Amino acid sequence: MGDLFASFNPQTGVIFSFPGNWLAALSILLFLPQGYWLMGSQVTRFFNLVSKLVVLELQAIFGSLAVPGSFLIFISLFSFIIMTNFLGLIPYVFTSSSHLSFTLALALPLWLGSMVYSVGLQFNMNMAHLVPVGTPGVLMPVMVLIETVSSVIRPGTLAVRLAANMVAGHLLLVLLGSQGANLGGMVLMGLMVGLVALLTLECAVACIQAYVFTILSSLYINEHSSLTMSKIGV
Repeated sequence: MGDLFASFNPQTGVIFSFPGNWLAALSILLFLPQGYWLMGSQVTRFFNLVSKLVVLELQAIFGSLAVPGSFLIFISLFSFIIMTNFLGLIPYVFTSSSHLSFTLALALPLWLGSMVYSVGLQFNMNMAHLVPVGTPGVLMPVMVLIETVSSVIRPGTLAVRLAANMVAGHLLLVLLGSQGANLGGMVLMGLMVGLVALLTLECAVACIQAYVFTILSSLYINEHSSLTMSKIGV
């Protein structure tokens, strides 16, 4: 069991009492210099295409609240998560997006910042938003409790969703791959085909989870932004 979870241990490879595995998340900075060439590479063109698709999705969410430059943080978040997820698929590379300490550090600041700003600017509107229209008076305390809990756990659900999906796929690859030494013939060939298919699925999961994390974060922020804009009459 220790070997099974060894790839998720951030303490391996300690250099000067520092968990060096976390440095793998910074290796995506190696891709940045390509954007400064006069002629863009295929990677840069593909990144620009994906960025435009993400911007279209964000424009549909924010609508009239969208302003130039407001989507840069979401594009950066999407790019960082998807590159980190793909780095985790490389053998012997630490998967930082499989740890709650990493995913929660991405989800909590965005949610907390929008929540504090919205509540501080329009406290009454946010409190009224906890009770749906037409709720009976007897059920109002229960609805307030339910809506409060559902709002508070949002960053936690974002963090757990991303980490759990990355851990599940990696563990399945390790469990199936460790059986190869005990197999032979057609069974081994079938296992190899299954591992290739599972790795392809993991590539899709890496993209989907980055997209889901970004879109849900924007939805949560848009909800608080709409309440704030209604106060100032926008």
